[in-house]
Amino acid sequence: MTPKQKAWAIQAEHVIKQMERRHFNAYYCSTKEEALSKALSIIEKGSVIASGGSATIEEVGLLNYIKTHSEEYTFIDRSIAKNEEEKRQIHAKAILSDYYLMSTNAFTMDGQLVNIDGNGNRVSALCYGPKHVVIITGMNKLTPSVEDAYKRIRQDACPPNCVRLGLPTPCSKTGVCGDCMSASSICDLFVTTRMSRYPDRIHIIMVGEELGY
Repeated sequence: MTPKQKAWAIQAEHVIKQMERRHFNAYYCSTKEEALSKALSIIEKGSVIASGGSATIEEVGLLNYIKTHSEEYTFIDRSIAKNEEEKRQIHAKAILSDYYLMSTNAFTMDGQLVNIDGNGNRVSALCYGPKHVVIITGMNKLTPSVEDAYKRIRQDACPPNCVRLGLPTPCSKTGVCGDCMSASSICDLFVTTRMSRYPDRIHIIMVGEELGY
């Protein structure tokens, strides 16, 4: 374990206490493999599962596992949508899922979740709808405060995400947030999740690795 990983483990102990105070179920895993096992222990077999667009969920291997175990789970696959109307219908079905899988753009030392979204399907599912939300996040997304979280997202997460998605935003060309009003902007909705009204709904798995953006 590197000094950075040791520091992350210490920080996670503090953050878990803060998250539990906010009615989140929080866990720490040292590796992606441990995180995958933990997520699967939370998700009940026979459940209907949906997900947001998340590099982290793919890196951990959770999305692939769910997709390849169709005898155990019913997966609402948004990638099969052929047009915007089909995509809208799939997002609507996701709201009634048993488990929604996602990452968070950032989280804070005092246990809050911070996200920026384009269409809003991901943050809307986090806020309301699915019976459970399972969030997996690398410790690289930990920030001191909500203000720092938004700065981190707009500088470190949104530009590479726009490049990954092939969007013609200013940041995809310069690598720096231009506070744009582009129709392709993914910085349309800013959501801070202070706490969960419903205990046991939101599960947050922190991982001692750099994951996602």
